[in-house]
Amino acid sequence: MLRAFVLLALGLSALLSAVGVRAEEIASPLGLPPVPAAITGTPLMRSLGEKLFFDRSLSANGTLSCAMCHIPAQGYASNQSALSIGMEGRTLRRNAPSLYNVVFKIFLFHDGREIDLAAQIWGPLLTPDEMGNTGIGPLLARLAQDKEYGPAFRAAFPAEGVTMATLGRAIAAFEASLLAGDSRFDRALYGGDRAALTDQEWRGYEIFVAKAGCAACHEIGATSALFTDQSWHDTGVAFRSRKEETTRVELAPGVTTSVRLSAFGLGRPDPRSDLGRFEITKNPSDRWAFTTPSLRGVKDTWPYMHDGSFATLEEVVGFYDSGGRANPNLDPRLKPLGLTDDERAALIAFLKTL
Repeated sequence: MLRAFVLLALGLSALLSAVGVRAEEIASPLGLPPVPAAITGTPLMRSLGEKLFFDRSLSANGTLSCAMCHIPAQGYASNQSALSIGMEGRTLRRNAPSLYNVVFKIFLFHDGREIDLAAQIWGPLLTPDEMGNTGIGPLLARLAQDKEYGPAFRAAFPAEGVTMATLGRAIAAFEASLLAGDSRFDRALYGGDRAALTDQEWRGYEIFVAKAGCAACHEIGATSALFTDQSWHDTGVAFRSRKEETTRVELAPGVTTSVRLSAFGLGRPDPRSDLGRFEITKNPSDRWAFTTPSLRGVKDTWPYMHDGSFATLEEVVGFYDSGGRANPNLDPRLKPLGLTDDERAALIAFLKTL
């Protein structure tokens, strides 16, 4: 999959060269790998992408923008509610993930259903409960005819103008600039400044990589740290045990039996049921699994988990300390940790340095 990601970047680079547009690099902060220049595009592309990102007119009724779920002051996530709010106030299925360092993500969305940053925007744009556009053509036509967007697209994409691809590439170029690095953690680990972390935070780091085993999924590399293994796991957050609904049926006078309502399609569906990655792969082993989020900026991006079910880092650490929630597909790496109160506090202090 990493090879596919590289080939995609090379393909975009070739495309930019073919139309006479030269991509420009964005310098990576300390602790992050190089940003793919093919995705960052040019300053004009990023400027256009930023305008689109904050523009409510991209939604069907002119009320929603990307930035209304991915709020800059809240780590490009949303602290307002556990689940995102969509078209006409509808509650969506999942929490808005942070967009920090999204340019490095191989699998996008909580279930990893998209692998192309430039293509992913069309999911929210066309989903009825999100931005609600009923078609691609009408939206593109409206942008092409707009007195500001028409010239802006022609300036950013001289040989193309407004297309499905250029809209996605413009927003991706802006999102590629949403970088979170050069933190106190980075200055301590990669900059050689040990004093950048307190003794408690250093202890939290040691717990993170050793006793708690957090780094098994939230990886820390030798020269950079994305805090994700670019994969997905079942931690038990999504698993909800359900009591099977039954009713008594009389087969003959004085003879009854218990019948499962679901066998006849009469059982009530669980509104919280979310099978995660399984909905994409149909692989039974992927039930209740979700992509590993980065932990960059984690102190600002509450509530946590794909469903926003934990309001604080204390709750998150407590959940993992207990070993997650037992279920048939629970990741075997999740086991009770036996952390002391001081160790929990140190771990949380470390997370806040990211």
